[in-house]
Amino acid sequence: MKSLVITLIGEDKPGIVDRVAKAVRNNQGNWLGSQFSHMAGQFAGFVEVTVATDHSQQLVMDLKTISGLHIHAVDTQSHNEQKHEVANFSIMGNDKPGIVNEITSVLQQFNVNILEFNSECVSAPNWGNLMFQAAFTVAIPESVELDDIQSALEDIANDLVVDIEFN
Repeated sequence: MKSLVITLIGEDKPGIVDRVAKAVRNNQGNWLGSQFSHMAGQFAGFVEVTVATDHSQQLVMDLKTISGLHIHAVDTQSHNEQKHEVANFSIMGNDKPGIVNEITSVLQQFNVNILEFNSECVSAPNWGNLMFQAAFTVAIPESVELDDIQSALEDIANDLVVDIEFN
């Protein structure tokens, strides 16, 4: 058996996920998990599947026949999980260039891996300004203290004029 993570991106239209699911099923694969999203008219996502080694190439070929969809598949068998602590935090503030770069630079200093990151700009009620909102799930190496990361992020929060909340 092979474990594959398959990324997909292309113009959004009805039936994409169904076609992907049929290709997985037709190649005797098992759908383990997925995340899909629609943004600016585009469909993007990824799916993790297991499939018999002798069906994996055919599965990828079948997926590549889906019109308008770009496919990339990675074999994850050799992936080794490192020990880490998982933390969640969110950010909210007036939108301006550089917020994501400043936050990710701090995380990189501590060798923190971003497991999940969702962001959006929304209209602020009664103000007419855009508000930037983001939610992070991160993996913190065992050698790093969460308090140190919190302190470093709080130090830049004032400069960015954002609120950072740890869950």
